[in-house]
Amino acid sequence: MHGLKGERVLMRIHIGERDKFESEPLYWAIVQMLRKRHYAGATVTRGIMGFGASSRIHAARFLDLSLDLPIIVECVETQEKIDEILPTLDEMVGGGLITLEKVNVITYRPHETNEGRDEEVPAHMTGSNPIT
Repeated sequence: MHGLKGERVLMRIHIGERDKFESEPLYWAIVQMLRKRHYAGATVTRGIMGFGASSRIHAARFLDLSLDLPIIVECVETQEKIDEILPTLDEMVGGGLITLEKVNVITYRPHETNEGRDEEVPAHMTGSNPIT
């Protein structure tokens, strides 16, 4: 068990689907970096519509070939581990928003079926747009 119960910090990283870091999707690079540093977990959510500092609307529309949908990477960890990763994220995230809020973790335990799993990439994520 990770021992995550109690007061922790929820970090949300708001970026765009097209954002890259060293030629790979930024959300993918962030999740891989968090995993390598043994953070408790991360979730990537793809939005259907949003806008940011530029005020440009990004929306999922039928036949839209140039999507840059909003992406949110979430991670719950201790304040110390979040503080430790912020300088690295500052280098990785060229444009976006990072928010932090205190949360109370009630339960945290891994799925038994996921123990010892290799870092496999599902087939649907191997194309040019890994999130679709």
